[in-house]
Amino acid sequence: MSNNWQQDWITKWALYSPNSIAIEEDGNGKTITYAQLNEKANGIAHYLLQFENITVGSRIAVIDDFSIHYIALFSAFQKAGLILIPLNYRLALPEITDILEDADPSIIFYNEKYNHLIADNHSNKYQLINTLDNISPEKEFTVNPVDADHPIFILYTSGTTGKPKGVLYSHKMLFWNSINTAITLKINSDSKTVVVMPPFHTGGWNVLLTPFLHHGGTVYLCKKFEAGVVLHLIEKMSCNIFMGVPTMLAMMANEPTFNQCNISSLDYIIVGGESMPIPLIEKYAEKGVAIRQGYGMTEVGPNITSLHQEDAIRKKGSIGRPNFYVDIKIVTESGEVAKPNEPGELWLKGPMVTKGYWKNNTASLETFSTDGQWFKTGDMVIEDTEKYLYIVDRLKNMFISGGENVYPAEIEKILIQHPKVKECCVIGVKDEKWGEVGKAFISKTDATLTENEVQTFCQLNLAKFKVPKYIHFLEELPKSDSGKIDRKKLKSL
Repeated sequence: MSNNWQQDWITKWALYSPNSIAIEEDGNGKTITYAQLNEKANGIAHYLLQFENITVGSRIAVIDDFSIHYIALFSAFQKAGLILIPLNYRLALPEITDILEDADPSIIFYNEKYNHLIADNHSNKYQLINTLDNISPEKEFTVNPVDADHPIFILYTSGTTGKPKGVLYSHKMLFWNSINTAITLKINSDSKTVVVMPPFHTGGWNVLLTPFLHHGGTVYLCKKFEAGVVLHLIEKMSCNIFMGVPTMLAMMANEPTFNQCNISSLDYIIVGGESMPIPLIEKYAEKGVAIRQGYGMTEVGPNITSLHQEDAIRKKGSIGRPNFYVDIKIVTESGEVAKPNEPGELWLKGPMVTKGYWKNNTASLETFSTDGQWFKTGDMVIEDTEKYLYIVDRLKNMFISGGENVYPAEIEKILIQHPKVKECCVIGVKDEKWGEVGKAFISKTDATLTENEVQTFCQLNLAKFKVPKYIHFLEELPKSDSGKIDRKKLKSL
């Protein structure tokens, strides 16, 4: 099935609203209109296909903060049928190298500030992203039509098995996520937002950015999150929607300028990643700003549910109801459909669901129901009699730190490589600033092993947010009857 109508959003807005600002960059004041963005993307698409021997379906990785260049690349990839792999610049070099080995991109565009992440075995593929400045803009580009299930992104997520998985994120998912989002929220060509989520996250791209581009809105890109700066930008731009995780919103509320700034232009703030504390919701309510919580996953949207702002207190703790084009099923341990208020695993179906993982058929098959129709989220939920959903547990052994999903298996895989570590187990524990942080339980092969030595080893091999904050040494780790490490017992410690 041809996909032209889903593939080239920017050409449409260059026709409808050529002089409207599409993107503005934080710090340098650079802006680009939809007409300029379209011509820039046309030039890049033509250059890649004509001079870099790139073909439809080629994979290109990027290591950079959000920028006009990055958005132009995205639009060029839409038009040309190429696949964008945003790399996480917070990862350690060994983690980046593993992903590049798996993805095998044709080109890796990078910002020179991330020189330390250049992998030797791919050194011939690197190009500075600012070389895109030298490409001449073009008025026209003939779209390379691809199937709706053709990936526009491969988004790497942390893995329960210790190895990141590349989610195949298609043009169809992109389109229907935008439709679901715009039906639930108020997004149109008058909408304005500040994006502070990073580009290696589906949250950075697909919670608000791509729905805004699809609907002709204006996006202000921040290269990093600074609470005071964000408050100022929301006020300056008269933003109507903003998205952040609870850690960010707490930092904004604690800013000295919070009480003075006027952010009443916001219809609401979208919150994801984890539940937002009621006192923090009330603090924003005092400024006339409503909080709209939701639930999402890279593999399925990501925008899956939304709790209406008027229900933020009445239905506290809820993730809301499913978005418009999302089907759900709650399945009990016995395989039956759950009754109201009965816990079960949340299963999802709809046009916003991935077809699977890059070069990982095993993981793809395990993630879907046996008939292949339903995506199994790994989250235990209940649905009340008014059809509001609540997460009650995670089947997947995961915790959330500052909005980042952290899988203990990834950390344990590194820890066990230390010659003085005999056994290890990592769990998430509560943290006032980050929500949750890692705590590693370790038994030693060598009594000289120290906490500092463990954390230094982790810092060399893991992203900073994955490094356990706490290290606890035990003579032996507790075991279950089957001989496996008993995580529940460790949590009780």
